[in-house]
Amino acid sequence: MASNTLVSRRRVPGRRRAGRRAADQGRQRTLISPAQLARPRGKTVYWIVFVLVIILFTVAFLGPLYWMVTGGLKTTQEAVQSPPTAFPTSVHTENYSRAWTVMDLSGLLFNTFYYAFGALAFQLLFDVAAAYSLSRLRPVFGKAILGMMLATLMIPATVLVVPQYLTVLDVPIVQRNLLNSPWVIWLPSVTNAFNIFLLKRFFDSIPGELLDAAAIDGATPLRTLRSVVLPISRPILGVVSIFAIVGVWKDFLWPMLTLPDPGKQTLNVGIYSLANGVPENVLIAALTIASVPTLLIFLLFQRNIMSGLTAGGLKG
Repeated sequence: MASNTLVSRRRVPGRRRAGRRAADQGRQRTLISPAQLARPRGKTVYWIVFVLVIILFTVAFLGPLYWMVTGGLKTTQEAVQSPPTAFPTSVHTENYSRAWTVMDLSGLLFNTFYYAFGALAFQLLFDVAAAYSLSRLRPVFGKAILGMMLATLMIPATVLVVPQYLTVLDVPIVQRNLLNSPWVIWLPSVTNAFNIFLLKRFFDSIPGELLDAAAIDGATPLRTLRSVVLPISRPILGVVSIFAIVGVWKDFLWPMLTLPDPGKQTLNVGIYSLANGVPENVLIAALTIASVPTLLIFLLFQRNIMSGLTAGGLKG
């Protein structure tokens, strides 16, 4: 009886120390203590700094967009004058219709959408298969293959332009020239190590019990992928889809080298090719129209982007 009492007395200080440790870990450590924030002067300084930071970041991110939209509403003289005016003296909305007609933005938009959704289809087909194989099928040397894929992310994209161009100029085995064809955009976009890594991380977080239950029911690995894995992978598939579309949309150097035909060029390359023949205000209006689709994609799917990026962070 006495020994039990002695043991319990000895355990009490340890429990107290553990409790203090947990309490210290639960406290929020900030640059400004709660006591300082409770004072009138602390509150005033805090809100002044907070408002200034918000205004600074708002101007830094929305300022170029505002300049681009208003620049397309100005006259040519007002668009090029220095210093620039914050507001257009007179609104000229016809600059946007003129840019749409003169620069043939409808055709360029169609080409870009065609290339973007084709690249999306190929990425979903091959990148999902590669990520699922590395995550669940666990092939021989799978970790080494994944490591070599991730190592390609350390190589600047411009370094790969020359070997990729020589490859599409004369594709090995088939001996075909892919210039001025959609394959020259689709095939290089498939080799996306970052998307494969995102998909693999998400597939790793899927509970193994679901896949074991599918295997017990007689489902093959392909049937498990189609019926079990893909339906619960919609968040990360949405993120990969957005990355694929935006990647083709903003690319400039590769389409400029591989699509010399004006009728098959993307939006960025087409605007660049016609930039010397139009006034500056019309060019700015065309750039504004070109940026609208990607902005709409982000505004409509921003929740999907955040949920997809954090979906594979925790297992359960």
